[in-house]
Amino acid sequence: MTSRMIRATASMFAGLIVLAGCAPAAAPAPMYEARDSLAPRPAAEAPQQPASGGSVGVQSPDSQAVANRMVIRTASLTLVVDDPANRMQEATRLAGELQGYVASSSTSKYEQGVRVAMTLRVPAEQFEEAVRRLRALASEVREEQVSGQDVTAEYTDFASRLKNLEAAEAQLREIMDNATNTEDVLSVFNQLTQIRSEIEVIKGRMQFLSQSAALATINLILLPDALAQPVQVAGWRPEGVAKDAVEALVSILQGLVSLLIWLVIVAMPVGLVLVAPFIVLIMILRRRSRRRAAQNQLASPLPPTQPAP
Repeated sequence: MTSRMIRATASMFAGLIVLAGCAPAAAPAPMYEARDSLAPRPAAEAPQQPASGGSVGVQSPDSQAVANRMVIRTASLTLVVDDPANRMQEATRLAGELQGYVASSSTSKYEQGVRVAMTLRVPAEQFEEAVRRLRALASEVREEQVSGQDVTAEYTDFASRLKNLEAAEAQLREIMDNATNTEDVLSVFNQLTQIRSEIEVIKGRMQFLSQSAALATINLILLPDALAQPVQVAGWRPEGVAKDAVEALVSILQGLVSLLIWLVIVAMPVGLVLVAPFIVLIMILRRRSRRRAAQNQLASPLPPTQPAP
């Protein structure tokens, strides 16, 4: 194979790679065509349950397609319980019994109560059972939200792209084995590196979708019931009033101290500058008045002396 043919073939596969990344997913008859262990087991492999007449029930194609769909299920529960700490331990044991685990947990304490937040991961087939048993722990279900995200089309799209990329990779490896020119080998090697990178990204995303669909997520919040809530009388809390009073006192004292600082640093120097000319003028006028009084006293004649009787 000549160098020109090798480069042309490599360019052709580069175009196929771009098309494989942009092409929409086909809808194959079997729901999953991935050739690795990431694809979930079809429901047709499950043992068939006998119907109510002793005969064996056979699934229709539509029901089989529904059973093979990949759905990421999530639930959010806010439960009011008598003792959140003990119920937290029960929820942890429940997750273990259902072959799941606790992904995260946190505890918040306040005056007379404890708030617990947990995230449980349980197998998808145990999702309804887990939600039902968690509800049984509560004296009141404050909030409940259940959602499902169908990722079947996305997973099938990735499976189709993976199949095309693996076929292109095999062809490029064959071309590189037959190449003799260094430039041709480097060109094909660059194409292989790009394909391998896309394959790893797609496999990682497929694995994430498969694991997310296999394990459902339950976000759980445990709140104490009314008996464990802080004591309040008609919404009035003495500690809150005392806190507000202390803050008001501190604010007033801060204002007085700030005013005093302004008076000492700003008001007094400015006042002295403004009053100084008047003080000097008053002193000058007083001095002149004294001089005139002294001069008048010296100029006036002495009163005649009266003879003694």
